[in-house]
Amino acid sequence: MIEDQSYYLCKKYTNNTIHYINYIRMIRHLTALLFTLIIIPIFTACDTLSSLAVGELPLTEADVAAGLKEALTIGSGKGADQLSQLDGYYKSPYKILLPAEARQITERLKVVPGFSDVEEVILERINRGAEDAAAKAKPIFVNAIRQMTITDAMNILMGNNDAATRYLERSTFDALYREFNPVIVESLDKFNARKYWADAVNAYNRIPLVNKANPSLDDYVTREALKGLFAIVEKEEQNIRSNLSARTSDLLKRVFAKQDKK
Repeated sequence: MIEDQSYYLCKKYTNNTIHYINYIRMIRHLTALLFTLIIIPIFTACDTLSSLAVGELPLTEADVAAGLKEALTIGSGKGADQLSQLDGYYKSPYKILLPAEARQITERLKVVPGFSDVEEVILERINRGAEDAAAKAKPIFVNAIRQMTITDAMNILMGNNDAATRYLERSTFDALYREFNPVIVESLDKFNARKYWADAVNAYNRIPLVNKANPSLDDYVTREALKGLFAIVEKEEQNIRSNLSARTSDLLKRVFAKQDKK
């Protein structure tokens, strides 16, 4: 009788243990299922939101155009500020040099009294004139940038490293020239460069058996000055395209993050 009771109690204990173990297993399965259905999606959503926060929000053409305008405004602003400083042109990679035919004139004039150092004098004066004009050109450049449409914005963004600069150059060069040239003329006259050059060329033209030269200087200086300005804009565009730290606003980060993936 005692043996039967012991057997019964042992069997009951064993069954209870089995039920308990099965219960624990069921809880574990439910916990895993809960984690799969609820917790993982929450983390996934957080990762998605985090990704969107660092620049993967959908871009509109208006966003792209605004970002490009900001980049060009930065580039042209830095360019104008740099070139308008003393020696911004004269002692920089953007120094305006005399064309080859002009250097032929200065070489011949070295033997003419009063013009022995004509080349260096005229070089300093035309570069000083360009530096003076660069300061006044900044708002003209910025206004031209603001008028850029969004038509080619995406192509510019996904184009070559100088695509925005070339677009700006094609779209604004003539208008910039018309606005910039009078400033150049005024600046050259401020430093007496045009008169000095005209006197030099007229003295050259009096030399027997030489081809007569055009004493006009402002067209050449205007084009060279604008070439230097666009060169700095291009340099800054390439910096923004390739250097993450140069993207100083959220808009620039978002816009140029897209071109990083091309």
